[in-house]
Amino acid sequence: MTRFTRHWPSWLILGLGFAFLYVPVFILMAYSFNESRLATVWSGFSLKWYGALFRDKQMLDAAWISIKVAFWTATAAVVLGTMAALAMTRMRRFTGKTLFGALITAPLVMPEVIIGLSLLLMFVSLGELFNMTPKGIMAIWIAHVTFTLAFVTVVVSSRLAELDRSLEEAAMDLGANRIKVFFLITLPIIAPALVSGWLLAFTLSLDDVVIASFVAGPSSTTLPMKVFSSVRLGLSPKINALATLMIAAVSIAAFLAWWLMYREEKRRQRDVQMALQENG
Repeated sequence: MTRFTRHWPSWLILGLGFAFLYVPVFILMAYSFNESRLATVWSGFSLKWYGALFRDKQMLDAAWISIKVAFWTATAAVVLGTMAALAMTRMRRFTGKTLFGALITAPLVMPEVIIGLSLLLMFVSLGELFNMTPKGIMAIWIAHVTFTLAFVTVVVSSRLAELDRSLEEAAMDLGANRIKVFFLITLPIIAPALVSGWLLAFTLSLDDVVIASFVAGPSSTTLPMKVFSSVRLGLSPKINALATLMIAAVSIAAFLAWWLMYREEKRRQRDVQMALQENG
């Protein structure tokens, strides 16, 4: 009896689970090449909806705004999240550490509607105080950084907690200060966690529609908001084409990130083995 026949119920459940997740995505991608305007009726292969998508200036402008906001959101969230993770894992107990950790991780369990509403009220108050526009791209960026910071902190904290402190202590014993130890020892080791946190923050920012709806202005409509408003008026094959392009872009980015982290990990393991052989 083969291994597959012995465990066929588990394989069946696993296959049904993957089918439930990915078959609708494949159907959506297939219908992006449909010639018919009806999104559920196949009438022939065509690429005209991709052309219509690239001629839709409002959709392209919304996509460009979302990409810019997501990029800077992920970058800022990684920087701030790494600093917060270092404070939570490297610093000894300080006054307010429990409260600090609770405030950092609060967005993980707080509804997005509450986050968006509270940020809107804050921006309105600051706008009246400093005579600033309470809504716009900057407001979306601040809101998304606040939202994604918690996820990055959790990812980086888990990696820092597993880090062998003896490596840092050995570097400091050899004369390196804490800043040099961080950039030469700690940072390369936690780089996969930083990449994972950056991709997670980028995806969450690119996908958000609830928080952005509260703080977006007339000229700062993001792509999810544009798609949501378009779908409410009727399902257009252009949305299928847009979703297919986004899936392809995310898949390529995820593969490149995995390949870079895999290559870096193999290089690190090779260096460790060479060092052990030299010391042996």
